[in-house]
Amino acid sequence: MNSATVRNLLVRGMLAGLGAGVLALVVAYVLGEPSVNSAIGFEEAHSHEHEMEVVSRALQSTAGLATGVLVYGVAFGGIAALAFCFALGRVGRFGPRATALLLSGTALLAVYVVPFLKYPANPPSVGDPDTIGKRTTLYFLMMVLSVLLEVAATQLGKRLAPSLGTWWATVVAVAAFVVVIGLAYQFLPVVNEVPKDFPAALLWRFRLSALAVQAVLWGGFGLLFGELAERQLHPAPARVSSEQPVPASN
Repeated sequence: MNSATVRNLLVRGMLAGLGAGVLALVVAYVLGEPSVNSAIGFEEAHSHEHEMEVVSRALQSTAGLATGVLVYGVAFGGIAALAFCFALGRVGRFGPRATALLLSGTALLAVYVVPFLKYPANPPSVGDPDTIGKRTTLYFLMMVLSVLLEVAATQLGKRLAPSLGTWWATVVAVAAFVVVIGLAYQFLPVVNEVPKDFPAALLWRFRLSALAVQAVLWGGFGLLFGELAERQLHPAPARVSSEQPVPASN
């Protein structure tokens, strides 16, 4: 893949990330913001200290949310496009659309779902400010471990495929990934800082909305970028008219 093709795919990846970011923004605003507002209301009702807002809540939930989600979408779209350039043709005989969807799905699993199941997202008023550094470190450690194990499982499956066949090699690789991740879940520290009187339904809705935003972002990117990459790498042939010119009669 030459540099011009990589550059074109990078631009398309950023555009696809922007489009996916718009979809994720809608989900975040419709599903996530009501839970955030409820959590802030809970925090204010149970706090004796009232801090002055530097940025109004209305601005945070509109322009601030849009800026954060869209910038993140463009950035991750460019990174994912570069990963696509490396993965195309190396993970099986998949075309651009299938490779983009496969890349998005596995990245969503490794980068977000696996760390999320161990250290799920929490709304405002949940968590001790003094432990934010520790919680952030544990989350990124889980994310890096998940990505490395997913790469290792992929390599294991490719090495076992000639002897076991594609199906059983995949089963063994997935099983190995699940076992090692399970051990990581068991041995890494548990973080549980949810207040006893915090509404369980609110916590559940917030975490589901956070998962939905990421699923829409990565899934939307896979579909959009897959289509753009397909058109870039396999352009449709120009139509040739089947009608033959009729010679002019004398």
